[in-house]
Amino acid sequence: MTQPTPIRREPIRELLSVAGSLANGGIPVLPLRVGKVPFPNCPACAGNACGGRPNMKTPGPCACTAPCHAWAAATTDPEILLSPPWRRAWARAAAVAYHPGGAGLTVVDLDNADAVAWAREYLPATQTVPTTRGEHWIYFGAMQSANNVRPGVDIKSTMSYARWLGFGPGTGPRTPLPDAVRALVTRHPRTVRPMSASVPAGGGACPHRTPTYLARGIAMAVEQITAAESGVHAAVYGAFLAVLATHGRCGCLTDAHVGRLFAAAQAKGESVRHCTDAWNNARTTLGV
Repeated sequence: MTQPTPIRREPIRELLSVAGSLANGGIPVLPLRVGKVPFPNCPACAGNACGGRPNMKTPGPCACTAPCHAWAAATTDPEILLSPPWRRAWARAAAVAYHPGGAGLTVVDLDNADAVAWAREYLPATQTVPTTRGEHWIYFGAMQSANNVRPGVDIKSTMSYARWLGFGPGTGPRTPLPDAVRALVTRHPRTVRPMSASVPAGGGACPHRTPTYLARGIAMAVEQITAAESGVHAAVYGAFLAVLATHGRCGCLTDAHVGRLFAAAQAKGESVRHCTDAWNNARTTLGV
């Protein structure tokens, strides 16, 4: 497995300067730890017990002032950015991230040279930013995020975050989001990576005697997720927790079962990262 490219930790003054400039320009930001990952939820928000934040603009059930909930914590509010919980995070941060969808942007993340070559042939030119292994192509307009829409290509927009890499000279003008990019997600509406969630290994013979019991449990969990009108994060976590509590130790669960759960969550707007985090949080809670 390819290890994440290390990020050099920047001084807090520099991070706050970048974050402040972006926020002043209407781009919601958040701190990233080394490894390009957000800070974990505080104890009150662990496992989305608080109900989560539905998005960065609409007040949700979570009133936490810390940078919890990854992309959903991204903000343009200078008081929040400079509040004590956030300053503590910035002091340990390695980089600035932003919520593209919250700024009305879409980032086509091209992870290697082959992906860049494909984009240059099939996508309209736009503002580009070099990354460690490829490029970010940035368009005006927001859309659904999705991972692995084709080899080496991720879409980062709503309910997602991207590391801020700067807009240096020679990157070209930013252009409107084209149908060719939207079509990538339309053709791949459910990007599922169940193996990243890892199915718990069985500890012996299954006590449930019949696969119908498991099938009914998965169907009920899918219905619970699908029926959620608000607090989708909490609904997904609760459904994952219920499935793992019953089937997490006997070895019944397969990648196909996890894939059904992830697909239901993604149909409600959850990203693969949020699905994986909820699944792993539920496993940790149950010790499976």
